[in-house]
Amino acid sequence: MQRLRTRLAGALLSALALALTGCGGSADPAPAAATGTAGTTGTAGGNRVEPLKSPGTPRLPVTVRSSGGARTTVEKADRIVPLSGGLSEIVFTLGLGDRVVARDITATFDQAKKLPVVTRNHDVSAESVLSLEPDLVLAETTTGPDEAMEQIRDAGVPVLVVDPARSLDDVGPRIRTVADALGVPAAGKRLAQRSQDRIAAVRKAIPAHTDHPRVAFLYLRGSASVYLIGGRGSGATSLLEAAGAVDAGAESGLAKDFTAITTEALAQAAPDAILVMSKGLESVGGVDGLVRIPGVAQTPAGMKRRVVSVEDGVLLNYGPRTDQVLSSLVRQLYGDAR
Repeated sequence: MQRLRTRLAGALLSALALALTGCGGSADPAPAAATGTAGTTGTAGGNRVEPLKSPGTPRLPVTVRSSGGARTTVEKADRIVPLSGGLSEIVFTLGLGDRVVARDITATFDQAKKLPVVTRNHDVSAESVLSLEPDLVLAETTTGPDEAMEQIRDAGVPVLVVDPARSLDDVGPRIRTVADALGVPAAGKRLAQRSQDRIAAVRKAIPAHTDHPRVAFLYLRGSASVYLIGGRGSGATSLLEAAGAVDAGAESGLAKDFTAITTEALAQAAPDAILVMSKGLESVGGVDGLVRIPGVAQTPAGMKRRVVSVEDGVLLNYGPRTDQVLSSLVRQLYGDAR
């Protein structure tokens, strides 16, 4: 999600200019999509992560490499601050959630909800982080602003920078990178294998189908009249392809990560289904509001009201719960087809 926010920044600036001539959507809970909205876990457990039963005792100190090659020495990991929802999810699923003392605004799963938030409007507050006296901060290359991150480093706090998630191939490496830094490499290997096995099981169970639905990933924020369509690099392509679908935005030639929605862009993409984040769907008034966005009703997806909704905080994390995201996507796309 941190990566998504960064990539959206440029697109949002241009899209927000259009807001002066538009109206914000309802912020009230909206009706579910015709295909049903996805929970974060797809189980009765709700929006929760599933920690390993025995992560083991961290063996520290360790020296690990951050993204870009810089070496980071971790002396202690008793007070951890992960600065993205995806990194928080990994730490908690490794079984070390009791060591996390703060969260990023995108860490929305139940076990993290009571932690203090150290981001403001998605930017890191160095003062908030340092007030919690962390002995390790986990960040992504897109975490910022740079001044805040430098302030944390200048205070002597080790910062491990991890490459952001881009595809299913990143699930295992990200888990192992975080686990190595926390001194539990064996637990990292176990969790990476568990996650990859579960993803493989979902892919194997995808119902037989001859069509490959074209799915457009739309980023919606009705309160600001922000309506974007994902192209190459939005982060959704790998997930859609794993589900046997086609990323309609990328396939239609949209070179940018995100582009302001136009009738022409939607017509070119011609999606059979639309993928959205659940809060985004709510912000435009549900499916009824979505099809009122210019151009949506004229697409095959709009005409059939074929909408797939997944919770914001987990959709593009590419982490321990990605199998559940993929399972929900498959279920919503194909229903009970065999």
